[in-house]
Amino acid sequence: MNTQRRMLVAALALSPLVARAQEAFTTLRKPLPVESNGKIEVAEFFWYGCIHCYHMEALLEVWVPNLKPDTQFRRIPAVFGDLRFTHDASIYFALEALGLLDKLHKPLFDAIHLSKLRTTNKEVLLAWLAQQGVDVKKFEAAVTSFGVQSRLKRAGQLTAGAEIDGTPALAVHGRYTISAEQGPTLQGMLATADRLVATLRRSRRAPAKK
Repeated sequence: MNTQRRMLVAALALSPLVARAQEAFTTLRKPLPVESNGKIEVAEFFWYGCIHCYHMEALLEVWVPNLKPDTQFRRIPAVFGDLRFTHDASIYFALEALGLLDKLHKPLFDAIHLSKLRTTNKEVLLAWLAQQGVDVKKFEAAVTSFGVQSRLKRAGQLTAGAEIDGTPALAVHGRYTISAEQGPTLQGMLATADRLVATLRRSRRAPAKK
């Protein structure tokens, strides 16, 4: 066990806040890779068709802007065996490839849960995208592109590696996951993430023992 790992274990054991929440997260046997460029990463595994993910989105709109500069948030569309997850994840990555994710992520969530948009109905989905000003031919090309298919495969690997069986779920710096059941509320999930981020932050600041 390296020095940083020993300090983190000690901090987790001694922190009263984390001790009270020790059942509220899972320590992964094999850490997930992160994309945070040295920052502490918090990732959300979500599915567009999940009503709880939709409710979480409203909380994230407030929570993410208040993260400290040393912490970075990213979304990962969960990819399980059901084709609905693969389908919606491909929509997410296609919008990302077209540079439209920031513009359409929340409106798509709204359309699905407020207007009952069925993303599996291709004609309905393309009509909705066209209404948002999207070039549907470019969208269809993006969905089947190598880049999107590669990201889709990667999302499936991350979902499996996170050892989760539902959404929403949070992963803190690839080491810990927080499920909706562990929350046990959406607010509780974010509170646990805050505590784990704070513990990781303290472990980084602690001087290394010789």
